[in-house]
Parts: sequence; C-alpha cells; structure tokens
Amino acid sequence: MRHRCRVAQLGKPADQRRALLRSLTTDLIRNGRIKTTQARAKAVRSEADRMITLAKDGSLPARRQALSYLYDKDLVQALFDQVPDRYADRQGGYTRIVRTVRRRGDNAEMAIIELT
Repeated sequence: MRHRCRVAQLGKPADQRRALLRSLTTDLIRNGRIKTTQARAKAVRSEADRMITLAKDGSLPARRQALSYLYDKDLVQALFDQVPDRYADRQGGYTRIVRTVRRRGDNAEMAIIELT
C-alpha cells in the first residue's frame, strides 16, 4: 500500500533520489529554467521553493541549511543576495511548470520548470 505516501519515488532508491533532486534544484537556481520530466519537475518544485524561502529568511542557520543542500557555495551566496529583493512581496509559488511535448524515445511527459 502507498496510502499517505506523498513523496514521488521517481523509480530510484532514496539516496539516488535525494542526489537527483539536489542536482536539479541546483541547476534550476543557477539557470532559472530546466527541461525535465513532469514527475521530476513536480518533485523539484517543493525543494526549490524551500531554498527560496530559506534565502528570504536570510539568517545564518538558513544559510547553513542551504549550503548543506545545494552543491555550489557561490550559488548560495548569490541566492541569498538576490532573492529577498525579488520575492519580498510573495508568500510562495516561486516556480512555474509548463508542460511541453512528450519525449520521443519513451513518450514520457516533459515539462519546463522555471523561476517566476
């Protein structure tokens, strides 16, 4: 049974899934938009929103939490410098998922996730 299990499994063991979400979140914050499958985009949305919320807080413990999650130290510095001005009046919904055409090889639902 999978009752009340809200975490998307993504067909991977827990450690690989965590590493995948960390790398996708790092790339999303670095580039502003990434193209991935729809299931992965929905999974990375909550992680990216969590990192932006930490950056809006701006405290030292929040910075350390972001450093422990994201792979790039310079990216965390830039995130904490830019985000409080950009998202000061917004209480959530920092990302947008746009569905695109299905992937040719395996017909997977593809999506573009971008920071708004």
